[in-house]
Amino acid sequence: MRVYLTTPIYYVNATPHIGHAYTTIATDILARHHRQRGHETFFLTGTDEHGTNIPRVAAEAGLDVKAFVDRNAAAFREMTERVNASNDFFIRTTDPRHEAAVQEFVQRIYDAGEIYEDVYAGLYCPRCEAFYTEAELVDGKCPVHGIVPEYVEEKNWFFRLSAYQERLLDLYDRNPEFVLPRFRYNEARSFIEQGLDDISVSRASEQWGVPVPWDPGQTVYVWVDALINYWSALAFAREGEDLRPVLWPEVRHLLAKDILKFHCVIWPALLLAAGLDVPRQLFVHGYLLFGEQKMSKSLGNVIDPLDLIDVYGADPVRFYVVREVQFGQDGNVSIDGVHERYERELGNDLGNLVSRTTAMIARYRDGRLPAATVAGAGGDQLAGLGDDVAQQLESFDITGALERIWKQVRSLNALVEERKPWELAKDDSGAAALDGTLYELADGLRAVAVVLAPYLPETAPRILESLNQPLDLSWEGVASGKAVPVEGIKPAAPLFPRVEAPSAAA
Repeated sequence: MRVYLTTPIYYVNATPHIGHAYTTIATDILARHHRQRGHETFFLTGTDEHGTNIPRVAAEAGLDVKAFVDRNAAAFREMTERVNASNDFFIRTTDPRHEAAVQEFVQRIYDAGEIYEDVYAGLYCPRCEAFYTEAELVDGKCPVHGIVPEYVEEKNWFFRLSAYQERLLDLYDRNPEFVLPRFRYNEARSFIEQGLDDISVSRASEQWGVPVPWDPGQTVYVWVDALINYWSALAFAREGEDLRPVLWPEVRHLLAKDILKFHCVIWPALLLAAGLDVPRQLFVHGYLLFGEQKMSKSLGNVIDPLDLIDVYGADPVRFYVVREVQFGQDGNVSIDGVHERYERELGNDLGNLVSRTTAMIARYRDGRLPAATVAGAGGDQLAGLGDDVAQQLESFDITGALERIWKQVRSLNALVEERKPWELAKDDSGAAALDGTLYELADGLRAVAVVLAPYLPETAPRILESLNQPLDLSWEGVASGKAVPVEGIKPAAPLFPRVEAPSAAA
């Protein structure tokens, strides 16, 4: 099986906030999971660096445009590294190789007769870099940024999007899981059904972008340029190799709901016009809200993910963003919420379980974990865990899969209270039951470490190390009775040491 996963490329008009980290973390969890299962996996992220906004914001910052995009692209690259993303490539749209691919792509559509010249007159939000109809505005303002759009009139090149309405409807009807969750599928299909207008694919007034190959006085509209990154990157991401023939048909895009129209309607139509395969699947997630509002640098209501990582570490931040809000829905996040999840679930549920288990093995069995016994193989306490989590992650239910894992963690904690190893250790009559219980706890923790590894890539190996188990994270390990007999287990250091006031991360 091959899997090609992408985040949207992030716009470098400002530095990253936790909403950007959210999509990157979610995509990374899926990529790591597929690699565990032996799937050929490619994970792409990067930055969108052209458009009207960039020269304006660069001038406000007193910087040359190239210096500005280099600085902010570096901030997004740092965020990607700090959240422990395992991306295979980081694309920048100012890369000359991408710019050449954009020209090749739009030339294909032009040669197919699907692009024509006309005058555009309409409403344009400079922050979205998107055109809107009157019906799409909210109280006369951009639905995303809440500002009054500009009236723009200029000669542009247009793509015949209207000609693709029936082909798009057919695509959706043939593939009811083309867009997930289902309510986003319905939203996109409804948008198509209401009728499509042709769209401008160039700007005459903007020079910071990719020149239109047949009309170098105009630049390719930034959104068209940006979407093509998913296809272009595969041509040069691996030295001397074009991955497009192998990986392109397997692409799965993750994106936030504000860019649904571009990805779920315009992008498939552009691909059809260029004679290329449409994406295999798109998953549209909601917003992380702060104080009930979408985070925005302009509103000043952002949480800096790097500040949180400085205080709590990358794993707790990764855990929090996909645990707190059902992936696919909107939901509120807060500094206090991070702290609560850190203490209650990571510290108490998981961290204490590892500490107690290793301490009991060290105390009652001098650090020796015996081979599995009939009493200790757990019957099948891990039955269904691997299948359940894999199935949920295949359908992008990242939050549901984590809840299934946490059910297992809670079950292991309940096992400690139910079996009371400290009572079994009081005399020899409980020796076999004690061995079985300690094995079951260690074996359960080992399996939990494997399924948690995509979420907590730093913590999972530490759990295995604390139990002196092989550092094997392959998916076959999610089964009972796989813990190997070892000696020398010592009480583990806290996985999640206490952190002081949550205001430290604000």
